[in-house]
Amino acid sequence: MIEVDQVTVSYGELIAVSDVSFRVPPGFVLAISGPSGAGKSSLLWAIAGAVPVKSGQVEIDGLVITDRPSAAAHGVVLIPQGNGLARVLTARENLSMPLLADRRPADDEALEELDRAIEQALSQVGLEESGDHLVEELSGGEQQRVAVARGIAQQGRVILADESTSELDSTNRERVLDLLRAEADRGAAVVIATHDPNVADSADGHALMDEGRLTWVRRL
Repeated sequence: MIEVDQVTVSYGELIAVSDVSFRVPPGFVLAISGPSGAGKSSLLWAIAGAVPVKSGQVEIDGLVITDRPSAAAHGVVLIPQGNGLARVLTARENLSMPLLADRRPADDEALEELDRAIEQALSQVGLEESGDHLVEELSGGEQQRVAVARGIAQQGRVILADESTSELDSTNRERVLDLLRAEADRGAAVVIATHDPNVADSADGHALMDEGRLTWVRRL
């Protein structure tokens, strides 16, 4: 359960998110749309613990989120805009880093399980043949799909996807939306920031952000 309670985020004098409140239960997908600069990314990063809130509070399953490491340890997965991949590593290595940090495998069997999770996630985004390619060798759309694969491989209780379909064609956009829906079906609470009306229409609920304020188009 994501609980956002009167959250405000500011950068100096600039108010990026203004007094926003909502809940996303496990098993549901919320889409947040709005123009560039409306505060969508700042809101997702605040939920992820990656930027501090000026006032208000974010809770995930009862845990108050105050920083990124504790949020990540609690299963809050952020798929950032711009993909956030290490360009000098391969696709497979980018997937392995958060999984190694989270699972800390101690034996060969655990390492084999981790490898299977990586291969499955790459296959799910249609990049099973690209695991050994450096990120800098991949197209923008392929990089975006690697970022999605990294997110779903972590099996988080919360998935925050920031413009994760912006560089994809219609086929791969539908593939990613199906994967995010599958994460909700698994029991995750999913929030997608998007400019795409088709993405918003596919979600269980749809909210609009403008100048940091959130209004409902379609409630959960």
